[in-house]
Amino acid sequence: MRQNPSFTLADVAEIRRVIDANPWTTIVSNGPDGLVSSHYVALLDDDRDDLTIVGHVGRPDDLIHGMGERELLVVFQGPHGYISPGWYGDVQAVPTWNYTAVHLAGVPEILTDEENLAVLDRLVDRFEGRMPEPRGMWERPNDPAFVSRLAAGTVGFRLTPTRVVAKRKLSQNKPAETVETVIAALEGDGPFAQPELAAEMRRAQAARAGGSR
Repeated sequence: MRQNPSFTLADVAEIRRVIDANPWTTIVSNGPDGLVSSHYVALLDDDRDDLTIVGHVGRPDDLIHGMGERELLVVFQGPHGYISPGWYGDVQAVPTWNYTAVHLAGVPEILTDEENLAVLDRLVDRFEGRMPEPRGMWERPNDPAFVSRLAAGTVGFRLTPTRVVAKRKLSQNKPAETVETVIAALEGDGPFAQPELAAEMRRAQAARAGGSR
């Protein structure tokens, strides 16, 4: 991801927030047969306060990616959306796309079976907990044999990144009044309304205002 000083996201707490809110990832590696990618959920490591993540891949994706042997790139994609040049007013402009993204790269550590099972359990609780009647991984009709059999088909990993690139391209290079116009359009009911992106823009705008004091 090409970096631009105007759009750099360097605050670890903010990067953690983006990761936590957008756990569906693209995992990319460069193997003997060229580039390969997979899509899995990854979470921040509960035992760390940095950008270490934990997750799993299904077999044989562990072999395809050379898990534990070569570098992975894990991409987290935050809210994003189309920005119309008409929202900039009567000035020269072209369409663009606003977005937030985090790239973490490093060689992952393979989890033990027990660690992997704990991560899988946490993943289920994280998302199933939002259901009206949550069903945990160990609840009936599941039984321990079923859970163990499914877990055996996965390989857990922990990635402490050695390279981090995070970008928040949210019209920071535009005048404040233009940013407000864009936010209003994203919060509206037009064909490119995107309230989550509008909220990210408000957050970035508030951070910029706070930093300028």
